Amino acid sequence: DLRVDTFRSGGAGGQHVNKTDSAVRITHLPTGLVVSCQNERSQHANRETALRILKSRLLELKRQQQEEELARLRGEQREIAWGSQIRSYVFQPYTLVKDHRTGEERGNLQAVLDGDVDGFIYAYLRGQVKQGRSG
Repeated sequence: DLRVDTFRSGGAGGQHVNKTDSAVRITHLPTGLVVSCQNERSQHANRETALRILKSRLLELKRQQQEEELARLRGEQREIAWGSQIRSYVFQPYTLVKDHRTGEERGNLQAVLDGDVDGFIYAYLRGQVKQGRSG
C-alpha cells in the first residue's frame, strides 16, 4: 500500500547531487498522502525520515477521524447555561415533569423520581427517527 519514488534532490551539494537519486517520495495509496524528503545525503536516511513523517500524518488522520466519529455520536451539544435544562420538575402546587427537548409531560412525579423515565427516552428516540437521525 506504499509507492516509493526516488529522484535527484535539488539544492547545493556539488557533484554528488547530480550522481545519486537520494531524495525519496512515499505515497500511501489508500489515503493518497504523499511525503517527500531530501534533507539527508543518503537515500536510506531520507526513506526512514519520510516513513516517520508518513506514520505521524497517518496517526493524525486516524485521530481526526475518531474525533469526527465521536462528535457525530455525541450529537448536538448545547452550552450549559440557565434555562438550558432538559427537564423541569414541578413539585408545588401540582406535580409535573416536562422534557423540554420533546415536549413530553408526565403527571406522576414520584414515579419519574423513582426511575421510570422510559417514556421520556422513547419520546426522544421517536423525535430522532422523525429527524432521520438514528443512533
